[in-house]
Amino acid sequence: QDKYRQKGHFSKFGIPIADFVEVDTLSSIENAGEMFGYPLMVKSKRLAYDGRGNAVAHNKEELSSVVSSLGGFEHGLYVERWTPFAKELSVIVARSRDGCTVCYPVVETIHKDNICHVVEAPAQIPEKMKKLATSVAEKAIKSLEGAGVFAVELFLTNDNQALLNEVAPRPHNSGHHTIEACYTSQYEQHLRAILGLPLGDPAMKAPAAIMYNILGEDEGDSGFVLAHQLIKRALNIPGASVHWYAKPEIRKQRKMGHITIVGPSMFDVKAHLDRLLQRDTDGPKKVRPRAAVIMGSDSDLPIMKDAAAILEKFNIPFELTIVSAHRTPERMYAYALSAKERGLEVIIAGAGGAAHLPGMVASLTTLPVIGVPIWTKSLQGTDSLLSIVQMPKGIPVATVAIGNAENAGLLAVRMLASRDTELSDRVNEYQQNLEDSVLVKARLLEELGWDKYLEQCMKP
Repeated sequence: QDKYRQKGHFSKFGIPIADFVEVDTLSSIENAGEMFGYPLMVKSKRLAYDGRGNAVAHNKEELSSVVSSLGGFEHGLYVERWTPFAKELSVIVARSRDGCTVCYPVVETIHKDNICHVVEAPAQIPEKMKKLATSVAEKAIKSLEGAGVFAVELFLTNDNQALLNEVAPRPHNSGHHTIEACYTSQYEQHLRAILGLPLGDPAMKAPAAIMYNILGEDEGDSGFVLAHQLIKRALNIPGASVHWYAKPEIRKQRKMGHITIVGPSMFDVKAHLDRLLQRDTDGPKKVRPRAAVIMGSDSDLPIMKDAAAILEKFNIPFELTIVSAHRTPERMYAYALSAKERGLEVIIAGAGGAAHLPGMVASLTTLPVIGVPIWTKSLQGTDSLLSIVQMPKGIPVATVAIGNAENAGLLAVRMLASRDTELSDRVNEYQQNLEDSVLVKARLLEELGWDKYLEQCMKP
């Protein structure tokens, strides 16, 4: 695989990439340094992977030593303009024999010493950035010939561009999570593509996944012992799957296997990764809030407590706080934008009067928002109700009756139960208990008659 030729091909097809130029003499690389500035990325055309074949020259004086470290100009070198980036991304793209393509969800690859250590799926970036990265990746693969799975590695730059870094024409480290996390693994997809079979569904069947590379920490037996200790810890972690490559020799930084952890949110899988790597083991165990109960003022608490009580009844971890749309707009903005990343799955927002809180929060997050109109002295809560329920198209807020925070809590529970079998069973039990209680009252009313029922069962 000649990465310089690859760059030339993608440049010809208008794929966004960093500026690059071939270098074959000291003067040519010095000219490149003057043209692109420093630091300067120097790369081998071939046999460059896992940090090998790449080197950085921070100034003109380092050029000679950098060239020597890569085997000299006769080895085939080129340089790239340095790309400041916010994140490294990857998109696995499958191309069929007739040229059709499907793309897996964008992932973030986290590197240390130029080697991929962690893959987070899906990438925790704005949706428009995911679409941009997917578009660049798909356009790149459509420009090629052949069939199979391709890994498209990209930079998400500080100014929100997606620049193609390189393409690996094979199943890739950044796609290992697809074995457990997606409906069709990259390996099955590769076989489907080259055999002319229909391409499979690349969507994730788990809400979140992390792939952790098992890298050699030492040489020889000591390295194997350390790796096996890591594997043993992984076997005690919910949602973790171990893949050991059975390589006969272990070296420092050599990929010996990988561990994939799947879970209901990125918060959960990151917490499991911390446990795997024995981070913060002495601190208190984190419990991720799944729901939030927020209100514009503490005067709303006597009503909003009913939502909290329902969440507690169903053993759902939640957070409860004050977020005012008018008095603390910056806090509201930051709270809503970070809600999904922090692992929240639903937000219950109570507001009275102008009641802008539920709608403003809904405009800032893709999480479902349930609005609770708070009773007011002036219009008995009808102002709150009309404000919350009349959201513009595209900004939905599920709205309950005035002051009915209990129903807001129950609706949040049902939303969470739609993808939680255990919770769904508890909701069914709750519904059955409601029915049973009504039937008991009906039988008692029929037995006692209305007058005695009122006297015995409905005393003030």
